[in-house]
Amino acid sequence: MSFGQQGGPPSQWDPWKPQSQQPWGSDGGETPDWAALAEASEIRNRRRRLFFIVGGALATVAIGTAVAMAVVSANGDDQADKPASSLSAAAIPSATGTAPSFAPTSAPPPLDPKDFIASKAKDTAPLSAKILFPGTQLTMGSTVYKKGTTSDTKNCAAADGVQASLGKILDANGCTQFMRVSYTKDGVSVTVGVAVFDTEARATKAKSQVNTKKDIVKSLSGGAVKAFCNSAICRTTSNSYGRYAYFTIAGFASGKNVTEKDTAVFGIGDNLAEFTFRQIHRRGEAQASTAAGE
Repeated sequence: MSFGQQGGPPSQWDPWKPQSQQPWGSDGGETPDWAALAEASEIRNRRRRLFFIVGGALATVAIGTAVAMAVVSANGDDQADKPASSLSAAAIPSATGTAPSFAPTSAPPPLDPKDFIASKAKDTAPLSAKILFPGTQLTMGSTVYKKGTTSDTKNCAAADGVQASLGKILDANGCTQFMRVSYTKDGVSVTVGVAVFDTEARATKAKSQVNTKKDIVKSLSGGAVKAFCNSAICRTTSNSYGRYAYFTIAGFASGKNVTEKDTAVFGIGDNLAEFTFRQIHRRGEAQASTAAGE
């Protein structure tokens, strides 16, 4: 029985192959090739040193890049690319921030119509009995009054327009114009007299001096209005608004005396006094509107 080698000649030793075998002189008594071993070891050492050098360089570059990015992120002005979690509280807009405020503004107050009928300086619109009391009739609610005639004078103390005592009061307070107009309905008539002064103070003073039992305006007949209150007892009123003082006298066209039970007479007198007030106020409104639009 022999113990010979199997499978051909012995395999060559390769220092880089873990399964290769180095012949240690089993059959030939050969000694190890120390020169080859030294050369192989040197190759391994050079490769190891090259690996460490390249790896260290790459690590240095990576660290430098990370630091540079950190510096740019810390010092840069553009924070739009940062996630919200990385921004400071001061850099994140608050959802509950204060709404922008604006300085309050206000429109100028509307002009007061009474200012324009309180003095001659502002009350400059054309004025006459026909302008103040236009048309041929007056409708208030469901009641229609027929209009008679009108009169207009610069002589406020004229004997045909007022009783003498009223004329003296108007003249003493500087009355510059006196207008009258009459209306009638169902046998009851009323005359309205309007005195014009330069100032509201003069009109107010004149009105305060009037005694409605004796200082009265004279009735005005003509057109649809028959003569009335020439000798009968009639109902009279006085008032003022702005630089205007206005008076009424109301009674029956039949000449009958007026009593406290005659509501129709009181009604026509009150309605025409209210209408006169409204017409004077409308003058102020019209002039205030014109002034506001200039």
